[in-house]
Amino acid sequence: MHTALEKALFLILSADAELCNILSVTARMSLASSILALLIGLPLGILLGSCKFKGRGVLLVVNRTLMGLPPVVCGLIFYMLFSGVGPFRQYKLLFTVDIMVMAQVVLITPIVVSSLESYISGIAPVIRETAKGLGLGNFKTFQLLTNECIYQVFSAYLLAFSRAIAEVGAVSMVGGAIAWKTNVMTTAIMQYTNRGNFSLGIALGIILLTVSFIVNVTISLLQRRLSR
Repeated sequence: MHTALEKALFLILSADAELCNILSVTARMSLASSILALLIGLPLGILLGSCKFKGRGVLLVVNRTLMGLPPVVCGLIFYMLFSGVGPFRQYKLLFTVDIMVMAQVVLITPIVVSSLESYISGIAPVIRETAKGLGLGNFKTFQLLTNECIYQVFSAYLLAFSRAIAEVGAVSMVGGAIAWKTNVMTTAIMQYTNRGNFSLGIALGIILLTVSFIVNVTISLLQRRLSR
């Protein structure tokens, strides 16, 4: 184990080509999916948190259901849709980073929506009253709500990013964990550990834990700022 740890540290410090490729694919997938999830989840979260309308309760239930969606089920759905017998087979997206991003967006968008909805619902009445008194329209009110929850937006994004970078079930099914193409940190750790290549698995584990630690510390600082 001591030797494997030494080799793992050497791989990190020497910027091993395979390690760098895995980190690059992971970054592409995680950043793209978390940004898309934020762009979709931000307006939905603000809408659900600030407005009362028919069907709102149904949308909240659907969102909570999607939050509990097992990643392997999400991966299975996308696999069936884009496989050789699926309705979208002509797009040839299976075993690509693009379909991994799509699956991740389905999994992490509900997290963004729920995080923003719960926060906005607490401040929306005051903000809407202020906007009404100033004669602001719907778009200006939306901007005002967004400005008031800017730290929560960053927190929601980081939560989505941390979920994306740690996901393994869906991405392994639709991406295939193909070396030098769709292998990400989580799938590579499983793959190389099963092969007995502990040094690369440990190196990836160290990096993943470090990133997760930094993200969680940042989220804690943002939440502390929000509580003031």
